[in-house]
Amino acid sequence: MKFNRGRRRSRDSEIAACYGEERLSELPSDVVVKVLGTVKTQWKSNAEDRLSELPNDLLLNILERVGTLDAIRTCILSKRLQELPTMLSQIVIDLSPRDLFEMDGVVAEVTDKILSTRSPHITVHKLKLKFFLVPSRCLSIGKSVGLAMVTQKLDAAEFEIMTQKDFSHCTDAHRLLYAKKFNDFVRDCPDAFAGLTRLHLRNMRFGKSDISNILSHCKRLEFLSFFECDEGVRSVLHVEHAQLVELVIIFGKFETVELACLPKLQRMSYRDWQYDDNPLVLGFVPQLSKLSLACPYLSGKTLNLSKLLANAPTVSDLYLEFRSEKIWIQPECPKVLAPVLAKLRFVNLDHLREECDISWTLFLLGAAPYLEELCITVWDHKCRIESQKSVSKKTDVKWEPSDPHFKQKNLARLTIYGFQSDDNFIGYIRRVIQAAVNIREVSLHSRKVCPLCFEKFPQVALRPSSYPRTSEELDLLREKMTAASATASPVIHFRSLG
Repeated sequence: MKFNRGRRRSRDSEIAACYGEERLSELPSDVVVKVLGTVKTQWKSNAEDRLSELPNDLLLNILERVGTLDAIRTCILSKRLQELPTMLSQIVIDLSPRDLFEMDGVVAEVTDKILSTRSPHITVHKLKLKFFLVPSRCLSIGKSVGLAMVTQKLDAAEFEIMTQKDFSHCTDAHRLLYAKKFNDFVRDCPDAFAGLTRLHLRNMRFGKSDISNILSHCKRLEFLSFFECDEGVRSVLHVEHAQLVELVIIFGKFETVELACLPKLQRMSYRDWQYDDNPLVLGFVPQLSKLSLACPYLSGKTLNLSKLLANAPTVSDLYLEFRSEKIWIQPECPKVLAPVLAKLRFVNLDHLREECDISWTLFLLGAAPYLEELCITVWDHKCRIESQKSVSKKTDVKWEPSDPHFKQKNLARLTIYGFQSDDNFIGYIRRVIQAAVNIREVSLHSRKVCPLCFEKFPQVALRPSSYPRTSEELDLLREKMTAASATASPVIHFRSLG
């Protein structure tokens, strides 16, 4: 039966109301996938096709949140929906590595078909493609995306480039080969890389100045991620870029990473460097606000935050991870540190080993007068290879006790994971409450649990816990923690209680 425009509009409204337009568009993506799967089953059984009668804008809202391949599979089953893939404003093909092995050719084919048939008047707000570094397929993807960059409106484009050997099976020869293939890809598809805004690379060993050349091609790049990439053993990475907002480096054998001139950089994450001397040098980074550092490798040397952040006093969010290993940050005098921590608001100290005296962290509280939140995680993560190899080398950091009379007026929240009812924790919390005169909340969690640790080291995973359980224990601990403070009376939560 055919509807006229008025009846059709009325019918659309009824259907939208029936499904709950606002609720449907806010469903989590996994739920939407199940909904679409149910609808496809209905189509196959010739049941009533009600979803296909929804207005286009609502259908597109749903389809754009389940991934492009799922959207296409859904639209193929209904003539009414077959035009919608050319109207998508978000094109996302982000398969798991296993699915990508089986369907890698599909990525190039679908990308070309969608980009070549869509209307140039519809803006692509997001294009994200994950694919393997196979030259013929890369060339197809690069040419399709490059043409879209020139002929269509494309706000953001992202490449996540996988290698057929993962990092655990990659040799130096593989990394050199992958870097050569990628350099050829950039050279053959200049338009695609000129408009790229996000790029993920892995398992590549570039030649000297290769990375600088890549950055010069990617003029719009805002996000760059390296995993197991470098320019050779003990190479120095020199980074300059006018638009880069976020940089992530994981593993790799750089001796030093120099952020020479990055006027828009806001977030930097560097994990698992392998050499002690000056792993990171911050140059002109006037907008850097979030810095994340994680390393288990430093053996005999500690880093001084006063030197590391000398050119970055803008950092407001600092994340430091120690991998249950040696503390590689040197406690410093608050007067020395204060100039570089003037804007620090959030500090997260992750994976401190359980035998560590956590009172060394007080130097940060004394040097950051505007710190608002402090989170500490104490956890012996035994399944890490480094943790198994270096137990005998672990020593507590040497530090000078902080001024017992210093006051901090802005800390509002202290969170501790791995809390135990012993002097290490109770004394520390009491000291923080005494210093932080306006603290409002203390949240205490029990140990985190890692299934792999539990499987490999059951004797460690089952170590007795002194986390409080009874109301009497809780009341006694609260009294001990707040007894030394005449001003602060924070709410103390024991978050791990059932």
